[in-house]
Amino acid sequence: MHLPRAARSLLVAATVAFELAAAHNIVLPAHGLECFHETLHRDDKMTVTFQTGDREFGGAGNLDIDFWVMSPSGNYEIQEKSVSSGSHSLTAKDDGKYTYCFGNQHWGSNTKEVSFNVHGVVYVTEKELPDEPLDIQANQIEALLAVVRNEQQYMIVRERTHRNTAESTNARVKWWNLFVIGVVLGESFFQVWWLRRFFEVKRVI
Repeated sequence: MHLPRAARSLLVAATVAFELAAAHNIVLPAHGLECFHETLHRDDKMTVTFQTGDREFGGAGNLDIDFWVMSPSGNYEIQEKSVSSGSHSLTAKDDGKYTYCFGNQHWGSNTKEVSFNVHGVVYVTEKELPDEPLDIQANQIEALLAVVRNEQQYMIVRERTHRNTAESTNARVKWWNLFVIGVVLGESFFQVWWLRRFFEVKRVI
């Protein structure tokens, strides 16, 4: 079964697009830099969503990285510094390779894990549309499932980041309490010893 030409034209006018999605996890070492690129055509849309985390216990205190996107001409389309998460979208103005980078080059930075999703909305012409309506629906369902899967991975990293933060805070509180208890006990023993020495009656020979 083929769609009538009028229906297909209406479908195109309604900005029919195929959404491509991909999820990635990378380990960004201290003072490291990782860049990726996507080849886009004019009016294509790209969204990059990212969240930083740390698998190591207690490393959730410093999760800031730099993120930027550069156009084929070398201009900054998006540029952010010292962020731990974000979601950025852009519409391609020209055909070519768009590069997005994650930088962990701050002084005193530690190894971080970056989970990011790339959603691309590719606009198609009428000639490129599938002839079968089932193909269109299948592509839409596949895109929606990819978005759901990527969101689940994003939430897993986010939950791990929050858990590491809570564990790091609890560990610091525990060790601080033990330190305070040690100081109090040491001060108590010192006071007892000093008082006994102060009130000690020495026998005069």
